[in-house]
Amino acid sequence: MDEFNYLSVLVSIILGLGITQLLTGVGRMLQNRARVRLYWLTIGWVLILLLVHVQLWWSMFELRGQREWTFLGFFSVLILPIVLYLMSALALPDFGDTVADDLRDHYYANCRWSYALAFILVVLTYGREAVLAGAIDRDLDSAAKLLFAALFIAGAITRRPRVHEVLVPANLALLLIYIGTLFRDLPGR
Repeated sequence: MDEFNYLSVLVSIILGLGITQLLTGVGRMLQNRARVRLYWLTIGWVLILLLVHVQLWWSMFELRGQREWTFLGFFSVLILPIVLYLMSALALPDFGDTVADDLRDHYYANCRWSYALAFILVVLTYGREAVLAGAIDRDLDSAAKLLFAALFIAGAITRRPRVHEVLVPANLALLLIYIGTLFRDLPGR
């Protein structure tokens, strides 16, 4: 087993835990549908997080050519799914008690933390690039990440519903364009 395959196991486990967190939440939401008040922004944010998990796993393949691994290099990779897991933990309530769950209330109670973590995730992607490649490329990927960062800052700063009603669809559209443009094919094939 080479270094990449060995190190990617832990990254894949944490990504799997994040996906499990989201899918378990959706499953519990369906089970408790009679006492859950749906909110489309919450559903959109869950969809965004699922896509980001898959995109991050997909993009990790480009690291298979990385020959020199240090603990800092590995940690710069590992921290991304950890932050993404934390974002997933905030996305949906536990649906565990007998009190009706209002996804709108839950969204706005957690949006500042969710968007702040999303901003941190973007910053950490630049950190990973700097640690592993020694520099940050000024390319389409970096430009898209800057746009994501601006949207995430806006989401972290305000709880105004009208702003979030634009942010969630804008983030989803940007993410789909980002994936379709930069990650259509397996990286480095």
